[in-house]
Amino acid sequence: MYEAAHDPMIAALAKTLSARIDTLTTGMADRITTEIEFYRNVGVKPADLQASLRHNTACVLTYLDGSAAEPDLSGALRTGRIRARQGVPLPEVLRSYRLSFTFFWEQLLAEAIRFGPEAQTALLHGATRIWEISEGQATAATAAYRDALAERLVETDRRRSALVATLVEGPPPGSDTTWEIARMLGFPYQGNFLLVAAEAVAGGDPPLPGLDVKCQAIDAGTAWRAQPGHELGVISCSRRQDVERVLDAVRAVATGRVGVSPVYDRLAQTTRALRYARVALESLPSDTPGVRQLDDTPLTELVMNNLETTQRAVHRILGGVLSLPEEDRTTLLATARAWLAAHGSAAEAGRTLYCHQNTVRYRMHRLEEFLRGPLDDPKIVAELSMALDAVGTFPTLLDGRTAPHES
Repeated sequence: MYEAAHDPMIAALAKTLSARIDTLTTGMADRITTEIEFYRNVGVKPADLQASLRHNTACVLTYLDGSAAEPDLSGALRTGRIRARQGVPLPEVLRSYRLSFTFFWEQLLAEAIRFGPEAQTALLHGATRIWEISEGQATAATAAYRDALAERLVETDRRRSALVATLVEGPPPGSDTTWEIARMLGFPYQGNFLLVAAEAVAGGDPPLPGLDVKCQAIDAGTAWRAQPGHELGVISCSRRQDVERVLDAVRAVATGRVGVSPVYDRLAQTTRALRYARVALESLPSDTPGVRQLDDTPLTELVMNNLETTQRAVHRILGGVLSLPEEDRTTLLATARAWLAAHGSAAEAGRTLYCHQNTVRYRMHRLEEFLRGPLDDPKIVAELSMALDAVGTFPTLLDGRTAPHES
């Protein structure tokens, strides 16, 4: 990339600039802070900027005056790493290099004019080589910046993962840990939160690819924790009305089974939300992608805490209905739901089911034969309603499979 030979006239120009390097780098710093607002108002202290400019300029001058066979890029590498840690955007870092080297070239050209035609000719012939040094420094700074940024992102992911672990496991009772976790995650302590449990898919691919980008687009924050077999995510929605948009985003990218908790309003409730999300995931059919969110109702809470007892109760209430062929069973249960929703009106249920009201009455009489009493008994109606609500939330309660459990 660089020529080994050094031009004596360019070397003389470089030594002239070396004699006033502090003035030179002060001019560079002034131009950068004038042109780039980030350097002027936010991220880089003047002493830090001056030091990095001085080191980088000294490396260039040392090469141009013949003291070094190759340009020293250590300063550019160091600057790239520091700016990444300071959070300076990479385009602004590269712009500062262009501005400083342009200023350097202007000063070199001014010296060449002062020296005379021979120096100007030498500078013209060496221009390509000199600007390659600028390109080399910018490339080195970019590589170092990206390496440092990658390390920083890994560290950030690990730290956020540990914070999510503390939330789902539950901070020590009576501590202020959750407030501090909220601050470090950039979440409010009180807001609109969802806990997502996404089943890992074969091949190690992410179970919700691209979800973070979709959430960012609707101003929803995310934090994740990878665990064996699944990933857990806490999603913070800015507004309650954004929750459905987040759920739509989850449905759009899900590659496996995904359980979602009800909305909760305090991060301290994350442990409870995890129970809902896991049960929602486990209640989905195996090996079939899908998203399920449980409602936060008293019945759901009772069933989650007593799944085996609820399953026995469902079988006692519905009795022989569960032994019918699947098509008959599904028809009778769907009719019962419509009849209950219509407050016992066969006509209204028929309109919902697109069938005649007499068909509804026939089905309900048939269902009644399998129940523990007649449907004019409020107790029997209450039992039927409870059983249907339970199996609507946890379909596995209908059969003999192991019911979903909290873990």
